This record gives sequence, structure tokens and C-alpha cells, in this order.
Amino acid sequence: KKLISHIRSEETPEAKARWFQSLPLEERMELLCMFTDMILSANPDILESKDVKPVAGRICVLSAKGNVRDA
Repeated sequence: KKLISHIRSEETPEAKARWFQSLPLEERMELLCMFTDMILSANPDILESKDVKPVAGRICVLSAKGNVRDA
């Protein structure tokens, strides 16, 4: 089994989730901080956004029972 793939079609959300879950907690937190810093540097006004409403159909909610519904 290959550990690293450079084939774009193999970069499924499930494969990315498995990779992320394989990281130690410290590395996950480093990535979270890095992404947060990147977002804030690109759009510092994002902190001022209040009462933001979610966009329907943009989030897929999974339940513990395995049912899928769009939010």
C-alpha cells in the first residue's frame, strides 16, 4: 500500500481526514493556528463579522446513525 500519492483524484475528503487524524494533537493544533493566522492576515475584518447566517446547502451534516442531510 502506498503511503504517499501524488495523484489528485486520490485526494478524497476521507483520505485527507485520515491523514489529519494520523497527526499528533500538537501538529493538529499547529495547523489550526497556521490556518487561523493565514485567514486573519488575508481578511482581518473577519473578526468584525457579527450575526453571520449559514448558507443553506453548503454544509453536509452527518448523524451518528449514518443519515445524511443538507443543512
